[in-house]
Amino acid sequence: MVRRTVVWTETAARQRREILKYWIKRSGSTVYAEKLIKLTARQIQVIKSHPESFKSTSYADTRESAMGHFSIYYKLTKDKLIITAFWDNRQDPKNLLEIISKG
Repeated sequence: MVRRTVVWTETAARQRREILKYWIKRSGSTVYAEKLIKLTARQIQVIKSHPESFKSTSYADTRESAMGHFSIYYKLTKDKLIITAFWDNRQDPKNLLEIISKG
């Protein structure tokens, strides 16, 4: 198995941060945000173990790993798993194209 380093793009990290802040503010608690952090960490481990098993997208060299209301978009290199977007699937998908094309 190839060992890849996980790299979050600035865009993906900002998206994740904003989603976590939203849920902390909405619920007045960090419980859901912490649950989402753990879910994301587990999903990234699964992606690292089986990176080719997730859905290809129409975006160049990008795959999608869905986790309920959220998706992780990523690219693979020989030694890196590059997370290009952390997406809330309830958002307008037209906005995703712009984000992915920049990543």
